[in-house]
Amino acid sequence: MQNSWLKKNPLMSMWLSEANRIAALVRVQAAAQAKRQIKAAAGKATTDNLKTLLDVTEPALPKATPKRRR
Repeated sequence: MQNSWLKKNPLMSMWLSEANRIAALVRVQAAAQAKRQIKAAAGKATTDNLKTLLDVTEPALPKATPKRRR
């Protein structure tokens, strides 16, 4: 006697296939976003460290002297 619970269910198969496709899409998008954030954080850290190590400061702009009108 065959167990009816072990028979293939086409509806369940379609549903699981779609669920797996959506899960894979979400996983890929999350990985891409994580890579973007890591790259941005590493770039900012590098820039900040170089500024600190090289003691680079932006020069202050001289104050504009008002011109006298006659």
